[in-house]
Amino acid sequence: MTTVLKGQAQVDFMPSALTGVLFSVALFLAGWEYALYGLAGTAVGTATAHLLGVERGRIAAGLEGFNACLVALGSAVLLGPDRPATVVVALVACVLVTVVTGAVARVLGTWALPTLTLPFCLTATGIALAAPGLPRVWPHGAEVAALPRPVGGGAAPDLTDLWHAFFANVGQIFFMPQWYVGLVFLVGIFAADRRAGALACVGSVTGTLTAWALGVPADQIASGVPGYNSVLVAMALCGVFLIADRWSLAYAVLGSAAATAATPALGSFFAPSGGHAFTWPFVLVTLLFLAAAPAFPRLRTPLPAPAPSDTHPDGAAAP
Repeated sequence: MTTVLKGQAQVDFMPSALTGVLFSVALFLAGWEYALYGLAGTAVGTATAHLLGVERGRIAAGLEGFNACLVALGSAVLLGPDRPATVVVALVACVLVTVVTGAVARVLGTWALPTLTLPFCLTATGIALAAPGLPRVWPHGAEVAALPRPVGGGAAPDLTDLWHAFFANVGQIFFMPQWYVGLVFLVGIFAADRRAGALACVGSVTGTLTAWALGVPADQIASGVPGYNSVLVAMALCGVFLIADRWSLAYAVLGSAAATAATPALGSFFAPSGGHAFTWPFVLVTLLFLAAAPAFPRLRTPLPAPAPSDTHPDGAAAP
């Protein structure tokens, strides 16, 4: 069970069972079904990795479950948590994403780049594309996703919208828009690492302010949809894959703003399948910034390189 809890916590780079417990509490506040999907998905992904002979140190650290956790939750949100078909899709997808993880790691490892949540994005996007053509799976009947329309001006966010967004940005990483759920997730991050918690806050603020500056409507900002990728980018680029200092902090803020701007673009790109950006903005921006990092001497990667059993699933030392 400790391995499963760590796997759930690794969604936010935290190798902590306590954080996993708090994440489960947060999901339970959103709905007991989501807590169950999160834990079951992580368990299935972890068990699949074990059966396939993945190195035991990685499994024990919870490094093989976080993509499966997100796939299970994404299936529940997209297809409805109380449908038998959703359970089947989620279980199969959690097995599949473990295989996808191995393939992505081999490909990106050629350039010493991390896999991040790319396996989840590929699997979840596949589900979103296929589901509308599968009547036994798709819960929305003949409804077809509409192409995006131009966003109206809307009212500027007030103070309530802004502080709701601050917490909702963290919750939306797990597809949960409630600000109080995001608050518990943030407490879970701080419980494992105060620096990581502070960087999550930096990413959330950056995402909210960027969305505001770009004219995103207040209700969207408050929902956390424009800013959740910025939270992950900030944590990844300052402390996980790059040594935390003032230079990587500035780099992380720039990346967080870029991820916020990329979110509606990717939502439009995926409009035919419902406009689900998932964590594509985080993945693409982080990979781009990490690929560029060796060109900037002020940005330092953790050295010496850790042993494989001590690494984050993406090849960087776990914080």
